[in-house]
Amino acid sequence: MSSLDESSPTPSCEYQENLDMLRQTYFFSGLPLESLKIFAYLCTREKFKEGDYLFRQGEDDGEAFYILCGKAQLERLAGGGALPLRLFEAGAFIGGLTLIGETRRLYSLKALQETVCLVLNREKFAKTLDQFPGQRPRIFKAVVDAITDWEERFLEGMAGEACGGCATKMGVSLL
Repeated sequence: MSSLDESSPTPSCEYQENLDMLRQTYFFSGLPLESLKIFAYLCTREKFKEGDYLFRQGEDDGEAFYILCGKAQLERLAGGGALPLRLFEAGAFIGGLTLIGETRRLYSLKALQETVCLVLNREKFAKTLDQFPGQRPRIFKAVVDAITDWEERFLEGMAGEACGGCATKMGVSLL
């Protein structure tokens, strides 16, 4: 098969898909099209095999991931083992906070099956924001709104119960 096989997307098709995905992501959805186009161009696609780690606890890789297809498990190392916390599937955006500033991962994220992600790194993100400094407040608002929404859903889900099952709802630092 050649690299021009009909099943493999052309660069312009992939770019348009990247743009569409970013438009649907809370982190980028409030940005004007001009800056979204640059982010869509700068994203790369990475494929992870079953068992591969997208990132590991304690690292500061500076990357955010949008899962295009596949499934990944969030884990926290504790007591000599990995505690599974929750699953992420297609459509999940993970790691926006690491684009904004240096931060170590509090969790590991492991592919449970072949998983393909759009990936954007902190350096490319920062350089683009330098070109569009007026977008910073929109990004920060999106993050604040996401944290608030998460907290509200978490509190509503608790509804007077003890936190025995709260571990499956943890992960706010992944925003």
